[in-house]
Amino acid sequence: MVSLVETIAKSLVSDPEKVEVTETTSEDGKIVVQLKVAQEDMSKIIGRQGRIAKALRTVVKAAAVREGLSVVVEIVS
Repeated sequence: MVSLVETIAKSLVSDPEKVEVTETTSEDGKIVVQLKVAQEDMSKIIGRQGRIAKALRTVVKAAAVREGLSVVVEIVS
């Protein structure tokens, strides 16, 4: 899931070198993917009214379901 989130994020931002994606496991067994981008690129990742962020989460969730996983995407400032 990390590579999927990283690929999508790097294609959206103007400074792809500052994209950082980490993966951890929560206490309840869900995979948590944290996405960090440069402050000036936050609006590009979130989008108007959160539409880009919602679409990103939907794509990752669909890919996770195919693999039988439960994944949460967090956008960290």
